[in-house]
Amino acid sequence: MNKLMTAVFVSTFLMAANSTAAIDETIRLKETIEINAPADKVWAKIGSFADMSWHPAIAKTEITSGKADEVGATRVLSIKDNGGNVNEVLTATDAAGMTMKYEITESVLPVRDYGATLKVESAGDGKSLVTWRAMFKRKDPANPGAKGQDDAAAKEAIGGIFKSGLENLKKISE
Repeated sequence: MNKLMTAVFVSTFLMAANSTAAIDETIRLKETIEINAPADKVWAKIGSFADMSWHPAIAKTEITSGKADEVGATRVLSIKDNGGNVNEVLTATDAAGMTMKYEITESVLPVRDYGATLKVESAGDGKSLVTWRAMFKRKDPANPGAKGQDDAAAKEAIGGIFKSGLENLKKISE
């Protein structure tokens, strides 16, 4: 009887642990674009945490604490057409390596636990490669998540932000 109770307990525990993991999976997205402009020219457009004017969805960038390009700085991005705000904190920056990392701390977007990296590198022949990657979870931790706050909504929102931003960066850099 003891062995049976132990087996039932272990099975129940494993099923609960497995279903919890499925509820709260981390989503990873990555977009890359080649731009016909030198990496340093492209980095000059996106390398400042205080200026996201290169993204077509952003109406205004405001540093709310800290110094613009120092780790710990916070900013508020105002989305065009009264789309709300996104609050972010700069978590790492490397001007020589043309890399910036940041996290979203509060947002109207259907995501949470969001961390991202923007990186520019030379692709040779006066070209550059820009990579924008992020890891995040859907806003609603329930499985499968409320409509508009589920995995599909999170991927669509962040994927759209990445694509439109990188396409516009290419347009204004070439």
